[in-house]
Amino acid sequence: MPSDVPARSAPPVIPLVDYLELGPHPRLVARECRTCSARFFDRRNACASCGSTAGFDAVPLPVEGVLRTFTVVSVAAPGVPVPYAAGVVDLGGTSVRANLVNVKPDPLQLRTGMAVRLATFGLGTDREGITAIGFGFEPGEPQERQST
Repeated sequence: MPSDVPARSAPPVIPLVDYLELGPHPRLVARECRTCSARFFDRRNACASCGSTAGFDAVPLPVEGVLRTFTVVSVAAPGVPVPYAAGVVDLGGTSVRANLVNVKPDPLQLRTGMAVRLATFGLGTDREGITAIGFGFEPGEPQERQST
């Protein structure tokens, strides 16, 4: 028997940055130079590595990576809660800077070389009900890879 109640649609969300793809399996997408394969997250007309204007292709990045370096921030702009940890994560040869989330910003709990995975979270909702989604990396063991 059909229901007279309309289906509820998911609240609208937008990524904080254009290189964050949302959906059931959020991921970061880099732009890769067609000439030299250098990767960038921002929009550009020419490659900063080789100068080529041949264009760029979208390249999905792994959601799991390795923490290469980090710092614990103890002084920030007014209204920004401290302390928090910021780091550089290697995603299979492409580095991204991001905050470390779902972990205490304690140098004794963080270490270079530790496995991390992409995490997304809501940053706030505007008057029209649209929620901005940000990303960071949380500690996590790499998923087992299935052999084919």
